[in-house]
Amino acid sequence: MKDIKRYTITSALPYANGPVHIGHLAGVYVPADIYARYLRNNGKEVLFIGGSDEHGVPITIKARKEGVTPQDIVDRYHNIIKNSFEELGISFDIYSRTSNPTHHETAADFFKHLYDNGKLIEKVSQQYYDEEAHEFLADRYITGQCPHCNNEHAYGDQCEACGSALNATELINPKSALSGNTPVMKETKHWYLPLNEYDAWLREWILQGHKADWRPTVYGQCKSWIEQGLQPRAVTRDLSWGVKVPLKEAEGKVLYVWFDAPIGYISATKEWAKAHNTDWKLWWQDESSKLVHFIGKDNIVFHCIIFPCMLKAHGDYIVPDNVPANEFLNLEGDKISTSRNWAVWAHEYVEEFPGKQDVLRYTLTSIAPETKDADFTWADFQAKNNNELLAIFGNFVNRTVVLSHKYYGGIIPECGELTDYENEIIEKMSQFPSIIADSIEHYKFREAQAELMNLARLGNKYLTDTEPWKKQKENPEYVKTILHISLQICASLSILCEPFLPFTAKKLQKMLNLENKNWQEGGRHDLLTAGNPLNPAEYLFEKIEDETIAKQVQKLQDTKKQNEVANANAVPSKEDISFDDFQKMDIRVVTVLAAEKVAKTKKLLKLKVNTGVDTREIISGIAEYYQPEELVGKQVLMLINLTPKNIKGVDSHGMVLMAENADGTLSIMQPHKHVKEGSTVK
Repeated sequence: MKDIKRYTITSALPYANGPVHIGHLAGVYVPADIYARYLRNNGKEVLFIGGSDEHGVPITIKARKEGVTPQDIVDRYHNIIKNSFEELGISFDIYSRTSNPTHHETAADFFKHLYDNGKLIEKVSQQYYDEEAHEFLADRYITGQCPHCNNEHAYGDQCEACGSALNATELINPKSALSGNTPVMKETKHWYLPLNEYDAWLREWILQGHKADWRPTVYGQCKSWIEQGLQPRAVTRDLSWGVKVPLKEAEGKVLYVWFDAPIGYISATKEWAKAHNTDWKLWWQDESSKLVHFIGKDNIVFHCIIFPCMLKAHGDYIVPDNVPANEFLNLEGDKISTSRNWAVWAHEYVEEFPGKQDVLRYTLTSIAPETKDADFTWADFQAKNNNELLAIFGNFVNRTVVLSHKYYGGIIPECGELTDYENEIIEKMSQFPSIIADSIEHYKFREAQAELMNLARLGNKYLTDTEPWKKQKENPEYVKTILHISLQICASLSILCEPFLPFTAKKLQKMLNLENKNWQEGGRHDLLTAGNPLNPAEYLFEKIEDETIAKQVQKLQDTKKQNEVANANAVPSKEDISFDDFQKMDIRVVTVLAAEKVAKTKKLLKLKVNTGVDTREIISGIAEYYQPEELVGKQVLMLINLTPKNIKGVDSHGMVLMAENADGTLSIMQPHKHVKEGSTVK
């Protein structure tokens, strides 16, 4: 075991083409924050690194769609993401971004070092090229027919209809997303990292060295990649957005985002070190530093094989000690999807649940997908708050502090003679710092938090068993001891909950007038001094009502409905009719002169219209979608030669033409500019 002097903790850089959601939080950022906070509370030297990944094709695609620059996109989402992390108490020492000059310089220098030392190989290959746009096409800029399911809109890297991974050359009838033209194959030169040359080292380092301490999913995925045979991987690509390749012959080429993004951890460290007037190399090039990567399972190969090979190729860097990757978090039984908006977004949560950051942190840690995929439901979120945080943790603290104010005017009472039960409670309390620490140090955060709640349960049970409210008259001296011990348990909770529930810890320590203490003091029974004052009791948690949860569930249901509408297939066309049949329909542009609801109905409106031929009344079933006053003065399309029909006492002569959406909603058809009443539709 090496003597560890400092901890370099990285968390996967979120991609700056959208906000972060609870899947990101549960999989990466909350566990990383728990680990960093725990180490700091133990007096360890910690650098917790985060930042936005701001290069790559998805960002350029989004920018093109919105008619803005890639920089506009990353600026927008970098700020949203950074603010979300701050609101949720993710305690980065630095949160940087890969579009800044320090990163570009660091990534380019890293590439140049590998190039100059013969660690890269050159290859010429054929790639799709758009002759009109004068650009080589990234996989996502090529669409065509999937060879597996015949989906006409498959991408060059994947078919989202059947899930097949693809090579762009497999697409049938490929088209450029830039011009719509058929691309041509053209030669291009790129530089590759020969991963195959590191096979022996990877087998020794991972397969022999980390079989016992890396998570089975991480170890198993690495083993599979290594045993399949590693191949050289391109570190450059033809693109305008990204870190420019620092070679004269590489005009129009940038570093592949998978290569430059992890270097972002190093460039962020440089920024932090410069601001703190210290040496950044200590965190990355000193063997007494421990490097830990927090990621999701989709990033395992990059952080366990590719980035370590980059570091090994460079020669000056340490490699990760552990990579505790998590599985995926689902939402209400369905896979979280940014494209389908099926997510609970972090920035929306902090707006809609003010002051409840710790409730989300607690819920996500309690269901952390450490060994298998997990599922977040709003019902479980409510139960975790109401039945655990409020009923156990909050209830114990509130009862203890309220009774201390009631009986002793908010002064910490003396501790009298201890019974065997008190000694048992004190002994159990003293064990919690090491029990929780052991789980955290083995990256078992769900287990660690459960042990924290066991301390709160211990306090609750102690209060319930001793019933100080019943003993105050008959044995007031013993009640002093009960509440003294209970307050000491509260003090321990305030220290040990800080990595998990930082906002709660701060509130509780304020209530107890407790100065910051280190982790190992958390189990002591003399943290609070008799005679010292307490601050007034305040609720740590509050009940979350059914109505609040119902709103969130409805929000998801609305999203699901919107997705169904967006993905719905058009109604099949009807049988062909002759032109003569079409000519029989007399469709005109008419103006609505008056409109009113039809009494005792929900769907019907009575309209008075000027057809250009006459003025008439019709009944239309659009009352659920339009208010009468919205329609007055509008021009709409109407079939005026429909046989009259008496509806609710009105002779309705004609029919307003409507478009019916996939969800059944109706929209009136209108000319895009004003025309004379009675104009025919041909």
